[in-house]
Amino acid sequence: MRRVGVIGAGWAGLAAAVELADAGWQVVLWEMAPTPGGRGRSGIAQALAADSAQVELDAGQHILIGAYTHSLRLMRRLGVDLEAAFWRGPLQLVAPDGRGLKLPGGHPILAFLRGLAQHQAWPWTARAQLLAQLAGWHRKGYGCEPGRSVAQLCAGLPAVVMDELIEPLCVAALNTPAQAADAQVFLRVLGDGLFAGPGGSDLLIPRRPLRALLPTPALHELQAQGARVHLAQRVHRIEPLGDGRWCVAAKALHEVDRLVVATSASEAARLLAPWDPSWAQAAQGLAFEPIVTTWVQSPGVHLPSPMVRLANGPAQFAFDLNAIGTPWRGGLSFVTSDAGAWLERGLPALERAVFEQACALPGAAAGTTRVVRSIAERRATFRCTPGLQRPGGRAAAAQGGAWVAGDYIQGPYPSTLEGAVRSGLAAAHDLCRS
Repeated sequence: MRRVGVIGAGWAGLAAAVELADAGWQVVLWEMAPTPGGRGRSGIAQALAADSAQVELDAGQHILIGAYTHSLRLMRRLGVDLEAAFWRGPLQLVAPDGRGLKLPGGHPILAFLRGLAQHQAWPWTARAQLLAQLAGWHRKGYGCEPGRSVAQLCAGLPAVVMDELIEPLCVAALNTPAQAADAQVFLRVLGDGLFAGPGGSDLLIPRRPLRALLPTPALHELQAQGARVHLAQRVHRIEPLGDGRWCVAAKALHEVDRLVVATSASEAARLLAPWDPSWAQAAQGLAFEPIVTTWVQSPGVHLPSPMVRLANGPAQFAFDLNAIGTPWRGGLSFVTSDAGAWLERGLPALERAVFEQACALPGAAAGTTRVVRSIAERRATFRCTPGLQRPGGRAAAAQGGAWVAGDYIQGPYPSTLEGAVRSGLAAAHDLCRS
């Protein structure tokens, strides 16, 4: 049996490893952290001083959409009960007072038309302009010329459509504001999410810790198939042996017939720089944006939807954790995307501002509202700017080649869990065909 090495047990590396094991490869997996999951990690215990209970937090509040077919298919393959694991419902971009765009279920185009027709808060002229713009994007296959920003793409749309639809979707999907976000990537996500098929725009909010959705089941599956898993082991270097074979130096030396590097961009650049300086330079040239998740307890809050969009503060979205089935009375999470400017002011300043946003929610009272914790992922996503040249999925061709996987690798999706899974699967498929 031929042996393949996979460096990194994030969602990309695990997707690649499971696919390769299914294809008959002997997998050897290394992960520098003590647990799998990468940036999509969980298992962070947090005490709730109010009642001395404990909850388990992820490193951030994640959401999926129904169009994330590769991630959902892999979870099913690993035996995850998706109905139990997620709260799922049609897309709603509503404010805390309940006003906003609400899509019903059914055929995606008809659902969007019905939702738009019922959204009387927008003038009919604004809705007509949006429909005309969407029709034009649909005719072009949700593509556009390279180098354009989302703001340039949507320059003719009314301000209310930009503020209540385009900007929230752009920040949620790309973690980049519309004036700086790549229009091509945005259109791909928009087309897949809103119009690719029934349920594609559905929101899926995890009820369970992220580790239970993919990392832990994937690790168990790999071990059941005889994979050698090395957690809490950093790979110090890799050296080519010719004919596509590599030596991987961690706590010991290992020879593998093929290699997938599925680490962060900076770690992949470190490992590959001696063998492919141009690839490493492209990876090192990526700029990254932080996301901060702030958990708040406010027992009196009543939100009209498990997720609401916010204004007048750092956080763009708030999530009602009790509404999705999490046993945390009054538990809320607030997500601040594109958070660099706020982090420069410091987490205490951000938490004070989020506290004010929480106190403005329906049913909140300052005396019973408190910030529990904030977690900042300072390199949460790459900055998805127009014309960005992302590094490719192959490197070190002169040494026989290695495959690279990660949410930052060249592809149609932004820096999301789905982008990571798709990259890992693509690397495995390409490797098997080679």
